[in-house]
Amino acid sequence: MAKLDPVQFSREVRQEVAKVTWPSRRETLVTTGLVLALSSLAAIFFLVVDQIIQLAMRWVFGL
Repeated sequence: MAKLDPVQFSREVRQEVAKVTWPSRRETLVTTGLVLALSSLAAIFFLVVDQIIQLAMRWVFGL
């Protein structure tokens, strides 16, 4: 069984965090904007599809 050593664990965590390549502020803003824009487009698309299906169901069932 592995021995628990909090000091060694902390050292290893610091070493791993030092290897991480963090995005720049600009990259973060651009990707956030893209996520928001694409989410909005998907929401609009599904709204339109839902409305079309709703109209088709009303026509089929005559409600």
